[in-house]
Amino acid sequence: MRARAIDHVAVVVEDLEAARRVYEALGFEESFRERVDEQGVEIVGMRAGDGTIELLRPTKDASALVRYRGDKASRLHHIAYRVDDIQAELARLKTLGMKLIDERPRRGARGNLIAFIHPSDTAGVLIEICQPP
Repeated sequence: MRARAIDHVAVVVEDLEAARRVYEALGFEESFRERVDEQGVEIVGMRAGDGTIELLRPTKDASALVRYRGDKASRLHHIAYRVDDIQAELARLKTLGMKLIDERPRRGARGNLIAFIHPSDTAGVLIEICQPP
């Protein structure tokens, strides 16, 4: 099992509506809006063709996303790859010795199961794998 496709690129933003307007000006349309309380984030999905950008606004001031964004209005956060069987993919990555942030999947936006791979093992890029419902 391997990644099937890029699912989305996520950007942490300070102002969700301002960021949404930027992507609308670039030709993206809002495809979903969701709050994931377990992760302390509000998400707006912006779609253009086959591409999706997820705009992430932390809902808690003490969030790791707020610290990650720092004093910038927005900052690239992660790239998500779609997989067919997230449990099998996590097991495969673990046998390869990859450092996993999540050894078990958790709930993400749009009902996806998600898990993150540590950037120390991915050339400095935070990678999410996700399995659609």
